[in-house]
Amino acid sequence: MQLKFTKMHGLGNDFVVIDAISQNVSLTPAQFKFIADRHFGIGCDQILLVERATRADADFRYRIFNADGGEVEQCGNGARCFVRFVHEKGLTPKTAIRVETASGIIEPQLEPNGQVTVNMGLPRFEPKDIPFVAPQRAPTYLLDLSEGTVEVSVLSMGNPHAVKLVADADGAPVAEEGPQIEHHPSFPARVNAGFMQVLDRSHIKLRVYERGAGETLACGTGACAAVAAGIMRGLLDGEVRVSTRGGELTVRWQGEGQPVWMTGPAVTVFEGQINL
Repeated sequence: MQLKFTKMHGLGNDFVVIDAISQNVSLTPAQFKFIADRHFGIGCDQILLVERATRADADFRYRIFNADGGEVEQCGNGARCFVRFVHEKGLTPKTAIRVETASGIIEPQLEPNGQVTVNMGLPRFEPKDIPFVAPQRAPTYLLDLSEGTVEVSVLSMGNPHAVKLVADADGAPVAEEGPQIEHHPSFPARVNAGFMQVLDRSHIKLRVYERGAGETLACGTGACAAVAAGIMRGLLDGEVRVSTRGGELTVRWQGEGQPVWMTGPAVTVFEGQINL
């Protein structure tokens, strides 16, 4: 099977984007894992499939597969790349689209300055919606790790996130604690682990250990989750600049009951074909 693909990235969080509308695509988890392999495949954090919508109120369907071959619900940096891809490929003339995901509808929009803004939907804090094992909702929770206990905010941005406040993001124990938080038994579907340093009320630094991918240069849903967690804890204002290792995002949130808006770049790197 020969597939055409496009390599894209959002702040260094990189993707193989496959048009599953113009070509037949039927891949196994092992094939997704092979595509993502940086030595034997193409190399990426996630594979994104562009499909026809299955519901009348959406323009497209968006599926996301992590580097380990597993399918996940949401990817914010990927959402920005998605709208640029379908527009550049002539799959739609629209600059603002509605996209069906496993966690609901998102609304990415190409801005005149080349940036992309995405309505990422409502953050959810109830443990059952994350999912997270807890008797009731709380502002923060304690997790027991091998090195001791850590305090985290827990929420869903369509996918699960745990956000730890750190004094220095550059020196945060991401490699040590990230895998432990990801696989902690309190998260039945695993979790993305964010390490957030608050620089001031409108600026944070963030590193994210992503579920099924490891630490990435940026994580869009992780940025949204970190800002929402910081606002809920009274540490941040409603518009926040998020500095990641791959670059900067702007995240806006007006509080519970309101959607999170994320703005950042989406870049096409190259096109190719792969034989599977």
